[in-house]
Amino acid sequence: MNADVTPGSKAEYRRVLLQADFDRFARLTGDDNPLHCNQAFAAKSHFGATVAHGMLLYSCICRAFEGLIPGQGVVQLEQSLMFPNPTFANEPISVYLTVTDESGGALEIATDVSKPGADGGAIVCATGRARVVAAGAPPQPMGVVASHDRSGVSPGDAALYGLRAGMRASSERAFSSSDIDEYRDLIGDRNPLFYDDAVARAGGFKGRIVPWPLLAGMFSDLLGTRLPGRGTGWMKQTLRYPAPAYPGDRLTATVAITRLRAQKELVNLSTCVSAADGRLVCDGEALVLVRNLENKNR
Repeated sequence: MNADVTPGSKAEYRRVLLQADFDRFARLTGDDNPLHCNQAFAAKSHFGATVAHGMLLYSCICRAFEGLIPGQGVVQLEQSLMFPNPTFANEPISVYLTVTDESGGALEIATDVSKPGADGGAIVCATGRARVVAAGAPPQPMGVVASHDRSGVSPGDAALYGLRAGMRASSERAFSSSDIDEYRDLIGDRNPLFYDDAVARAGGFKGRIVPWPLLAGMFSDLLGTRLPGRGTGWMKQTLRYPAPAYPGDRLTATVAITRLRAQKELVNLSTCVSAADGRLVCDGEALVLVRNLENKNR
């Protein structure tokens, strides 16, 4: 790890996200949830206007890692995210990273995305924690991990808007090098592990790897368009990256409902992305709000 990065180290990144960015991210990930892309639909939701994808905000967090460890390449192991407030088009956002601990060669980082409030204060749009290491020095092997089923059902309500525990949806995709180049152009993320085969090989990988927000974007697509469906709002997400994904890998994303809370209109789901050879490349849990579902009568 960079010797200058210690607990208390900070980095900041600022940006204004436009509706054109929402639309472009939707095309890249496939997530055309109308809360992000359909202004007429979003105007009738409790948001009142289109809002940024949660994974678009996560992409901005990944972009900010460069401010902590410039040029070396960052390997993300884990990320937790909560989305307490929406981010609307044309609002300036600030991403703040603060190193809170260093253990076993890994940095624990508080990650926060905020926008200015009317009273001059800050409104938190996304908050969570990341665990990362510098390229070439992972504290654990990044090799083949067998996929597994984490879709066990927890106690909860039997049904909500036609949804039931145990329901699942899946999709397949292989990311191309041009997809990754489009991600770089949209986000400005300069992590060399995504774009430079030589740097990626020196960091212990077979070649350039797929950016983590694109992997998690496969969940975003399923949650916002398939299960629970169009109009789903993302509240929380945990992400773990036990193995890398490479351009051309045939990937399968799966989400499965594990709990329903009808009174609060909340749904818990397990989320995972696996490669055809059995590598589990992304694993986690989602909590979503289904108040604005386009189809509540299944």
